[in-house]
Amino acid sequence: MTPRLFWHVCGVEARKRMSYRVDFWLSSIGGFLAQLGVAYFIVLALFHGSGRPTIGGFTFQGMILYYAAVILLGRVVRGTEADQTIAQDIYEGGLTRYLLYPTSYTVFKYAQNVGTLVPALLQLFLLGAWFPLALGTPEGARITGASIAMGVGASVLASVLYFLLVWPIQAIAFWADNVWSLMLAHRILANLMGGLLVPLTLFPEWAQRALALLPFPLLFAFPVDALLGRLDLHQWLKGIALGLLWCTALIVIGRAVWRRGDRRYAGVGI
Repeated sequence: MTPRLFWHVCGVEARKRMSYRVDFWLSSIGGFLAQLGVAYFIVLALFHGSGRPTIGGFTFQGMILYYAAVILLGRVVRGTEADQTIAQDIYEGGLTRYLLYPTSYTVFKYAQNVGTLVPALLQLFLLGAWFPLALGTPEGARITGASIAMGVGASVLASVLYFLLVWPIQAIAFWADNVWSLMLAHRILANLMGGLLVPLTLFPEWAQRALALLPFPLLFAFPVDALLGRLDLHQWLKGIALGLLWCTALIVIGRAVWRRGDRRYAGVGI
């Protein structure tokens, strides 16, 4: 796929996602406030019950800022994961028309995935930019130009990694009629072990050491920690290197699953 075609597909998908602007912004702002409201009262109860000024290296304001960032960055990372478009194309026979396209089906789908990130990026900038101003700079957070640059790089890697994790799971639709349960299990594991539900510093030390070898912390906790300045350059480079290794491994796995499933595809659909 040429760069021009790639960005054209991205633009078409972005415009489609924002075609109903009022509904988009109401659901976006309402969803963000609802998630943050639940997180606020959980964190409030956690600090009130413990009686300590810091928990897991976070102050109260710092943990609220973490949740605000992880909610917004989580939308950027996940992209079209909830739509299950790859599995739907396989199951309904829609994959057939893509076989005639002069480009890779997977690259085309990733271009659509990038297109859905544009609305999420707008939410991140418009809803998240004022948050550090409202809370101030909590202890342990150092939002600078360097941390923003590292956060952007980590977020790009996390988006690619999430897509590569979902790709072979949805390709199981070549053999199974419905992969919804597998996608749900993946989402629960990714949210829990990726730091979307709770900061990973609240886990026991042995669990943190085990998670450090898995791709899940790179999806949410790593970009947020980079953005908030909680990582130095060495830690950031180590995370990027681990993420690239996982991306390489998942590309190999995804291609192997896709090739075997493609031999079974009949293009009939339902």
